[in-house]
Amino acid sequence: MKPLPTCNTIIGHPDHQTMASVQLLSATHQLIIHSHFYFYGTAASEVLAKQIATDIEQHWNEPNATIQYKGKIYEVVFDVKGFYDPQLQPETVWYNTDPKLFFFRIEEYSPLDISFVDGIGSNTGFFKLSNLLQTSTTAAHEYGHMIGLHHPQQLDIRGQKTPGIMYPRGTLCDPHFQYDPSATPGQKGGTLDPKHRKVLTEDIQQLKLHKLNFDDGDFAVLGDFTSIYHAHYLSTE
Repeated sequence: MKPLPTCNTIIGHPDHQTMASVQLLSATHQLIIHSHFYFYGTAASEVLAKQIATDIEQHWNEPNATIQYKGKIYEVVFDVKGFYDPQLQPETVWYNTDPKLFFFRIEEYSPLDISFVDGIGSNTGFFKLSNLLQTSTTAAHEYGHMIGLHHPQQLDIRGQKTPGIMYPRGTLCDPHFQYDPSATPGQKGGTLDPKHRKVLTEDIQQLKLHKLNFDDGDFAVLGDFTSIYHAHYLSTE
């Protein structure tokens, strides 16, 4: 088996460019972020592809966020579509230059034992099936990484409000957000249950969409090309 790629590895593409298509519609005062996901792997399916896209779109549109751009208010809209492509070829991923395309492998076994993306601001990654089935926030969380968001630095949010989408597993939180509300904080069952995460207005603000540079066609880009095609890693057990 080839060496496993790390989350910061960039291979297969000669340039380090930006990606994720953002469209500014002045007539309707909307800023639309277009993201089309292509899923491959033995655990991927058409049903799962559409469900993941729906989950991401619903979570990221839930805040009904707006931004101010050049003195005007724009509604932020996430347009997310999912496609199942069992015959996806590595070259399609390596040489893609369309900023709205994302490529994810889905398998029951993950070489890192979790779902992951290939860097902050990326267009490729790997979903562990059980993570997706556990909670609809897994894909939404990884999408946040893909469009440039990190985990928060403060991972003890006891006494605060609803956890934002970018808080990872292991975060200390109030009992009603834990896997087990009766568990001691930090012990088994005493950390954040990911199903309680939500995309908040603050998460949208962290994207700094007002700083994007739009071209003459009113398009901009968000994130980076990583262009990694993931092999079918086999369990060593």
